[in-house]
Amino acid sequence: MDTQILSTALAAVTAGELVGIPTDTLYGIAADPFNPDALDRIFIAKGRPGIKPLAILVADLEQAQQLVAFGERGLELAEEHWPGALTLVVPKLGSIPDWIGDPDRRTLGLRCPNHPVALEFLRRSGPLAVTSANISGRPAVLTDVEARNLFGDDVAVYLEGEAVGGEASTIIDLTEPSEWVLRDGPIAP
Repeated sequence: MDTQILSTALAAVTAGELVGIPTDTLYGIAADPFNPDALDRIFIAKGRPGIKPLAILVADLEQAQQLVAFGERGLELAEEHWPGALTLVVPKLGSIPDWIGDPDRRTLGLRCPNHPVALEFLRRSGPLAVTSANISGRPAVLTDVEARNLFGDDVAVYLEGEAVGGEASTIIDLTEPSEWVLRDGPIAP
């Protein structure tokens, strides 16, 4: 990845701006999850209601464990399918602000994407709130060019790349006694 673009993108995230990021599923829009104004920018850009929690992307299991308390099954699934197209909904740690994830249930949806650009960026930025690059209710885009055409200057920096999967991740809720598949996707655990 071009180091100048990487530096510009990291500065944008730090400043509370949005960054476009390719993943293994869909092209995404990312923001600092610890900055509520940055999260609001995502909802405004997408025209998405602010009541639907955003997923958090991490570079690895170690980053994830700074945010959530994995149970045995969560660790097993993460070790088996990460990096990959599996989002796990698990209890967040008490130190994580209410506005991140689901404030009522105190949960987070976490995923480690299997895309070299995303992983390199996440290693440097830390965890990011990421959602598909689309206007709410419309199909998601797969490339930085398509995202730029859709969002223009609402996104400060677009990292070059293409989403290779083209399908949203599988989401499994592990907060109940039985696993609950919230969305079917490429991974069937």
